[in-house]
Amino acid sequence: MTNALPTLPPSPRLVLGSTSPYRRELLSRLGLPFDVAGPDVDESALPGEGPADLALRLAVAKAHAVAERQADDVVVIGSDQVADLNGMHLGKPGNHARAVAQLQAMRGQEVRFHTAVCVCRPQQHFERTVLQTVTVRFRDLSDAHIERYLQLERPYDCAGSAKAEGLGIALLSRIDSQDPTALIGLPLIDTAELLRQAGLDPLA
Repeated sequence: MTNALPTLPPSPRLVLGSTSPYRRELLSRLGLPFDVAGPDVDESALPGEGPADLALRLAVAKAHAVAERQADDVVVIGSDQVADLNGMHLGKPGNHARAVAQLQAMRGQEVRFHTAVCVCRPQQHFERTVLQTVTVRFRDLSDAHIERYLQLERPYDCAGSAKAEGLGIALLSRIDSQDPTALIGLPLIDTAELLRQAGLDPLA
């Protein structure tokens, strides 16, 4: 007679609560299969809410919004990024005119990009959050430089109009960061650790 092996619980399904192509590409680097779901969350700041607090609140809200629609055991990643120019929020410009205004305001300035991540696994009552801040110094850009960059890159879906993984790197004179992927939109060092804690180890 042989002893029966213990039945291990199935691995939870991983869901990225974001339709951002940048976060999708970053998460794919970890080699874990995942689904994508749009969180459909109002990203407006609350009265008096600072940029870092806004990023954290929205990351949690996005994770919860997606998790509530899932019936099975899932691990959900919610994330948000807010650019911070002297306490002023700079989100996704959405169009050319707003992108011009953002870049004109940031030229020659130091800007902080706050990227928040929330990883939750509701069936295990697991939820963790982390915030990574990247400090960036912008070059003293001319209007012609700004216009040329926007025509070539069209970064209207990037916080602060700065698409650092593309031509946006030419806008910058310095980056201070603990994790270079945080500036792109998903800090993978922290995300990988939170996923391990939630039961999904990229190296297992």
